[in-house]
Amino acid sequence: MYYSHMVSYDLIHFLFFQMVAIQANLPLSARVEMWAMDLVDALEADYKRQYPNSSDPVRFSIESGRKYWKIMQNHGGVHAFIDKNTGEVYKPASWRGPAKGVRYDLRIINQRETCLMNADWAGGYLYMR
Repeated sequence: MYYSHMVSYDLIHFLFFQMVAIQANLPLSARVEMWAMDLVDALEADYKRQYPNSSDPVRFSIESGRKYWKIMQNHGGVHAFIDKNTGEVYKPASWRGPAKGVRYDLRIINQRETCLMNADWAGGYLYMR
């Protein structure tokens, strides 16, 4: 029994490092798209954590624009903009464009982790402090 747990742990460890190696070989634009999807997952998880019994959970999606990934709240508005080339996250100023001032830079691991940990479905984490 102990041995089977060790094998599965080693397999998980191996797969994790394979995934990290694959991500490192992807172009930045593809990694930014993956990080945008991670943000969508974090936003939906935050809503489910706050409202576990909701019959109509808030959903988010990603729309591709010329320069930005637009994080959309379905049946709502724009939640955030992410620069496709740099991975910089912006609070929306309007439906069409971001506000001035980068909120997070997803290329920087520490900022990416902070962004995903603080992400709340209502967007409070995007205000400058």
